[in-house]
Amino acid sequence: MSSTTEHKTDGRGRTLGSVLSGLAVAVGCAAFLGGFVWAALTYRPYTVPTDSMSPTITAGSRVLAQKVAGSEIRRGDVVVFKDSVWGDLPMVKRVVGVGGDKVACCTKQGRLTVNGTPIEEPYLQGSGPASPVGFKAKVPAGQLFLLGDHRSDSMDSRVHLTDSDHGSVPRSAVNARVDARAWPLGSIGMMKRPAAFSALPGGTSQPGPVQPITITVLAGAVLILGGAAYGPIARRKARRRA
Repeated sequence: MSSTTEHKTDGRGRTLGSVLSGLAVAVGCAAFLGGFVWAALTYRPYTVPTDSMSPTITAGSRVLAQKVAGSEIRRGDVVVFKDSVWGDLPMVKRVVGVGGDKVACCTKQGRLTVNGTPIEEPYLQGSGPASPVGFKAKVPAGQLFLLGDHRSDSMDSRVHLTDSDHGSVPRSAVNARVDARAWPLGSIGMMKRPAAFSALPGGTSQPGPVQPITITVLAGAVLILGGAAYGPIARRKARRRA
């Protein structure tokens, strides 16, 4: 008699291997489905309709945005927001100033400044100045100053500078923070937090759980496939022995 694991049986005649494969499939299903539920509760998918955030996010791209409160937003974050003054449609822009900040452009080197500190912005479209037109504004308390990464093709806070809020939007207008690009395939990846804003008071935000969610879903898929493959492999081995 063989003493291999796959020939040891429980009280119902099942081999230890079949029991373990069934357990792997069960755990895999729980992880796979749990990961999707976790993602659905944490993230929202959005399609970016314009080129205003290029090259960070191109027109037609799909992004995953974490559902967060406006109070959690920091400088450098790319956010999804809706404000009636801006057209009452979901928009995607980058936060460059928060309440109390003095935002201006441009220095002799063509950089944006926040409270007098020049900001290095490697994510911008093109190699010219941070804005084709100069501007300055003080952000009211509880508000956010928003710019697109494609500064020559973005309708953002600069267009609304003459408004009573100096072009900013309330934190409460923010629906979510973009954490990752999901489509097209060549652009899939996490959104990097700009290092230049981390030295300012308040720092930058931390990425959401998109990576743990992805690992959970992939691990579940591997367990399901591995467990399901055990049966055919075991039967093939049994036939060879016979």
